[in-house]
Amino acid sequence: MSAPAVPEPGQASSQPPPPVTAPAPPAADVASRRRRLPRALPGLALGAALVLVLAVASMFIGVSDVSLRSLTAGDPAAWQVFWVSRVPRTLSIILAGMAVSVAGLIMQLMARNKFVEPSTVGTVESASLGILVVTILIPGASMMLKMSTATLFAAAGTALFLLILRRLPLRNTLLVPLVGIMLGGVISAVTTFFAYRTDLLQTLNSWMVGDFSGVLRGRYELLWIVGLLTVIGYLAADRFTVAGMGADFTTNLGLNYNRVMALGLVIVSLISAVVVVSVGSIPFLGLIVPNLVSLLIGDNVRRAVPWVAVFGAGFVLACDIIGRTIRYPYEIPVGVIVAAIGSVLFLYLLLRKRADRG
Repeated sequence: MSAPAVPEPGQASSQPPPPVTAPAPPAADVASRRRRLPRALPGLALGAALVLVLAVASMFIGVSDVSLRSLTAGDPAAWQVFWVSRVPRTLSIILAGMAVSVAGLIMQLMARNKFVEPSTVGTVESASLGILVVTILIPGASMMLKMSTATLFAAAGTALFLLILRRLPLRNTLLVPLVGIMLGGVISAVTTFFAYRTDLLQTLNSWMVGDFSGVLRGRYELLWIVGLLTVIGYLAADRFTVAGMGADFTTNLGLNYNRVMALGLVIVSLISAVVVVSVGSIPFLGLIVPNLVSLLIGDNVRRAVPWVAVFGAGFVLACDIIGRTIRYPYEIPVGVIVAAIGSVLFLYLLLRKRADRG
C-alpha cells in the first residue's frame, strides 16, 4: 500500500481543505433559551392578576361608604362615588405607574446608565418650571396648554442633561446620577425662587408631590395619552436598545441615531409632563422598577417592558393603599410613600453596584 502523497513546499495540495464549521452552542444553553420565554409568561400573568386584585381593593378603600353591599343594594350615592372618584383614581394610578416606569427604562437606555430616571435628571423639575411659567404668564391657561408647555420645558431639560453627559470626561456609573440630581436641584431652585416671588409656592408643592386624592372623572383623561406612549415605547424597545450601544453602533446597523434619540426624548418628556400636570411628581419610580425587573429577568428590553409596566402599576397601587390606610381616615400622598421606599431602594442599588465593583 502506497503512502499518501505529501505536497512539496510551494506546491498546492490537490485535495480540498476540510470545511470549517462554527462550534454548535451547548444543548443546555439552547434549551434554557427556549424555556425562558414560556417561563416568563406565567409570571407576567401572575403579576397582572396581582395588579387586578390591588385595583379592586383600591376601589373599596376610602372614607365614603362604597362596598359590595352598598353597590348591590343599589345605593345611588355609593354608585356615584364609585364611578366619579374610585374608578378614575384606580385607572389613573395604573396608567401613571406604567408610564413613569417605562419612561425611566427609556431614559436609562438613552443615558446608558441604570441609575437615572426623569426625576433625577431634571426632566420633572423642568416640566414644573414650564407649568409655573405658563401659570404666571397665562393664569387662565387650559390643561392642554399647560401640558404642551411642560412638555417643551421637559424636553429642553432632558436634552441639556444628555448634552452635559456627553461632555463628561469620565462616564462613571455613580457620577451620572449625581450630575442629574445637581442639575435638577438647580432647576428646582430657580422654580422655587420665582414661585416664591409670585406667591405660587403652594401651587408648586401640589405639582412636586404626587397625589391621587384630587382625581375625578373629567380630570384624569389626559393620562390615557401616557398609556398610548407606553405602547409606543414597547414597540420601539429594540431601537432604544440599539441606540443605547452608541451612535456609531446604531449607524452601522442602519438606524438613524438622532431620530431614535428624538423619539425617546419626546416619549419621556410627554410622559413626565402629563403625569406632573395631572397628579404631580412620583420620584424614584422610574429608577427602582426597571432595576428590580432587570435583577429578576435580565436586560432583554423587549421582554422587560411588560414586566416594568406591570410592576410599576402594582408598586404605585400598593403605595397608594398604604398611604390611604396608614393614617385612616387621613391620607398620605402617594409621592411621599414612593419617595420613602424608593430612596431606600436607590441607596441599596448604589451600594450593591459599588460592592460588585469591589
